[in-house]
Amino acid sequence: MSDVPSIVRTLAGSCLVGRVIGEMDYLTRPACLTLFGDLIATRHPCVVLDLSGVTFCDSAGLNALLAAHRIATSNRASLVLACVPPQLRRVLELTGADQVLTVHDTVAEAVAALGGEPLPDPS
Repeated sequence: MSDVPSIVRTLAGSCLVGRVIGEMDYLTRPACLTLFGDLIATRHPCVVLDLSGVTFCDSAGLNALLAAHRIATSNRASLVLACVPPQLRRVLELTGADQVLTVHDTVAEAVAALGGEPLPDPS
């Protein structure tokens, strides 16, 4: 059974960070699309999807990420990924999706690359 996804929102300067929690698969794709669309609809110029809480992602989840990128682009917003789990990063590389979706190792790197204010050091 799929773990219904959720997004926890935080602000980092002009960037909206959405930490995705749960599974991104064919069962949760509609919920993911709604969550991503709602995040982008906030009209922040840059959105970071923190995928550290994603427990599983199949091709439908990947499709939802690509759809979110298209929605962001059509809304003149930048959307990037951060904290991508190793298995999902491999899928992005194998499919060439990493050529479309910008991936950063950390949320702080993503925010900095988008020109947002640096996040406080967690130590």
